[in-house]
Amino acid sequence: MAYQVFLKKKEDGRIRAGHAWVYANEVQEIRGDGKNGDLAEVFDCHGAFLGKGYINHLSKILVRLFIRDRAGTDDQALFTERVRAAHDARTSLGLTEAYRVVFDQADDLPGVVIDRYGDLVSLQIHSLGMDRNRDKIVTAIREVLAPRGIYERSDAPVRAREGLPPVSGPVGGAFDPVTSFRENGLLFRTDLANGQKTGYFLDQRENRLAVRRYCTGGSVLDCFCNAGGFSMNAAFAGAERILALDASESALEDVKANAALNGFTNIETVRGDAFTLLRGFHREGRQFHTVILDPPAFCKSIDQVRDALRGYRDVNLLGMKLTQPGGYLVTASCSRFVTQTLFRKMLREAAAASGRRVRLLETKAQASDHPVLLAADENEYLKFYVLQIM
Repeated sequence: MAYQVFLKKKEDGRIRAGHAWVYANEVQEIRGDGKNGDLAEVFDCHGAFLGKGYINHLSKILVRLFIRDRAGTDDQALFTERVRAAHDARTSLGLTEAYRVVFDQADDLPGVVIDRYGDLVSLQIHSLGMDRNRDKIVTAIREVLAPRGIYERSDAPVRAREGLPPVSGPVGGAFDPVTSFRENGLLFRTDLANGQKTGYFLDQRENRLAVRRYCTGGSVLDCFCNAGGFSMNAAFAGAERILALDASESALEDVKANAALNGFTNIETVRGDAFTLLRGFHREGRQFHTVILDPPAFCKSIDQVRDALRGYRDVNLLGMKLTQPGGYLVTASCSRFVTQTLFRKMLREAAAASGRRVRLLETKAQASDHPVLLAADENEYLKFYVLQIM
């Protein structure tokens, strides 16, 4: 008999609301047998059917639900329909060249991320059950998106929690993983094999566009700049000069390449630790009209939150001190475990320590192709604030 998973009393509310994850500590009983990665049925404590998903005893997330109809099955038609529905949702937003096609459980494919960059596709699979169905996912991508090539970037550390090794490489034959695409009217180059995450941070697309109004003159400091997405938008908006900082030499090479693609000559790159460089700028008395802080995640688990908040406080305090009176601090966090409440509290503390009056102008989140299930706080990870430093 296939696995049947029965939840404890009062543990079904989150699942009924649409969340996909069933945690091991929420389970009262497991019946049947099989192996990790098999399709399991999930029931509440009274035996009412809740859904089906792949089971993995190695993970704290015991089952990831993605079928809510008991008659439904994980055949090829289901995977193709899910990818097609997700793609249609993105194209209805007017997205054409670079966008997230599938975003995990928000698109009913938990553990799967699919990004499109022109005629190439980047694929990430993070869960065991979906990994066992890779061929169905690839077939769906080819049928719906018809890409020139698919590059798999299933190399995130989270795979280890599922008992999976990292996987990275072209699917179905080699091709050049370096491509270019337009975002907000600007040209960008990305390397699907070596770029961050799936090649580029698509989740900040709308926020990069939003910063243009704060970069129409004066100097801009773009910290943790990666491929220079914010720098390019600042240059397009009319910033006089832009200083792009990153610890990665390859990231700065991408900045230079992207600046050349767009004909920008006022972007300077500096390699080094952002904290060290910002402290040095402060000692020198330097200030900028706009300071942009878009650091990598400072914590990967709940037990790292306290240290992460100290890091965010320090870098935002420095950012406030380096902003000219009346200028702007653009600051973000992609740490899922640092909530909106914690992030705003940290900003208030940094503002008090800076001795400056700080006004909140905009609060934003991830781009619309990274939708958030209201039942799943895990989907909402990106915090983005625009502050005016008085």
